[in-house]
Amino acid sequence: MTTIAGIQHQGYCEIWVDSRITAPDGQIYSHPDMKKYAKRGQLIIAGSGEVVPCDIAQNIWNPPVATENDKKNPYKFMITKAMPSLRKVLTDNGYNFDESKDKDDIRFQFIIAFNGELFDIDQDLAVSRDIHGFYGAGSGGSYALGALYAGADGEEALEIAAKINMHTAPPFYSITQYKN
Repeated sequence: MTTIAGIQHQGYCEIWVDSRITAPDGQIYSHPDMKKYAKRGQLIIAGSGEVVPCDIAQNIWNPPVATENDKKNPYKFMITKAMPSLRKVLTDNGYNFDESKDKDDIRFQFIIAFNGELFDIDQDLAVSRDIHGFYGAGSGGSYALGALYAGADGEEALEIAAKINMHTAPPFYSITQYKN
């Protein structure tokens, strides 16, 4: 499992991730090759949930290159260009969006940074933003999100999540992206 915390600042954003990966049977994996975020073109993608969509998004997907006009409206870019491209690469690589699962189960979730701004991407590739600038994803995401609202910074938020959620563990990593 995973814990991701995202913080939107004026002119830049931060993404924080933990390093514990837990299989459904409880097996714990830890290896430097298994990172929970990746730079792909102009995007930073942090992923939680099912491994297949995370692997495809973080290692195979070549996101569209944003124009200067796209950078003026990043929300529109994410909806009209980035998400259709991601849907295509997921489908082309065997990910089945229609696989029958309980609709309340979160299959995967991404926190994506583009041009210094954060976007919450759910399993249907819906793009969401938060006016307060706080984002949380993964099994410990709600704990980290609560900590952010209570005044914690990104690292403190993950530390709090790790105390409450057994699927969250250090070391913690962060990456910052500035507005171009």
